[in-house]
Amino acid sequence: MRSHSYNPAGPLTRSAAPYLFLAPALVFGAVFFALPLAGLLYLSFTNWNSLAPPRWVGWANYTYLFARDPVFLKTLANTFVFTLGAVGVGVPVSLVLARSFSRSRFQTIWRSIYALPMVTNVVAVGFIWWFVLADPWGILNRGLALLGIAGPAWLNDPSIAMVSVIMVFIWMHLGQNMLLFSADLGAIDESLHEAARIDGAGEARVFWAITLPLLRPMILFVLVTSTITAVSYFALILVLTEGGPVNSTNVSALYVYGMAFTDLRLGRASAAAYVLLMVIFLISLLQLRAMRRGGLETYG
Repeated sequence: MRSHSYNPAGPLTRSAAPYLFLAPALVFGAVFFALPLAGLLYLSFTNWNSLAPPRWVGWANYTYLFARDPVFLKTLANTFVFTLGAVGVGVPVSLVLARSFSRSRFQTIWRSIYALPMVTNVVAVGFIWWFVLADPWGILNRGLALLGIAGPAWLNDPSIAMVSVIMVFIWMHLGQNMLLFSADLGAIDESLHEAARIDGAGEARVFWAITLPLLRPMILFVLVTSTITAVSYFALILVLTEGGPVNSTNVSALYVYGMAFTDLRLGRASAAAYVLLMVIFLISLLQLRAMRRGGLETYG
């Protein structure tokens, strides 16, 4: 005789199970992401100094930022320059170095060395590099003076200060990107490289035709995360130059920070923060589309 086992989980329970499992993540996202974004959007249309209730002003904050505040437009331009230099130079350099170190001996030691800046406090890194680059008595300029070379004002010359800040930022984040690329390089089947070498391909051809396409998902991840970090970054710049000289290194995130916590113009700072959020979203979207057109869906 056929027995029927009792199943306490009916169709309704089974259909609700995925939502029950997702509930903690959805609640977390709503409390710590969706609600703050909605609150920030509301504050961007108000005049608020934290001492009195917010007062609705409509589009006045956005109008001021783009029509009457030349410093904000300057910081947006600086942000694009900083991001282009940090990502456009930092990511390729980290990929090349990761490839070089992945084929060298003592990989564990090398990974420990280039991971040190990543685990060092940003304020400590900023002060260390400030002592190196400070003019005229910085360590770098003193070393150049011993060779009879007059070093530039790395942090005080408007024409070179941004380059100096970008160099320090790349150095600080190089280890993180190298670790990511090293992990992905180690996951590539070496037999693919060996087969290409047997067919007569040189090392440059092997890297371009095999290694690079297989790394596209990781390259996309590093590009997007590095861009988000660079666009929203200001801590290192605050320590090194405080946005100077003459606003040459004053990026939007630093300007928003000063506007909110120094000037207490929280409504206007919220509007500037939302503009920065839209910039990050658009740049990330363009990167995703560009990588997909380059064949990401084939390898991802």
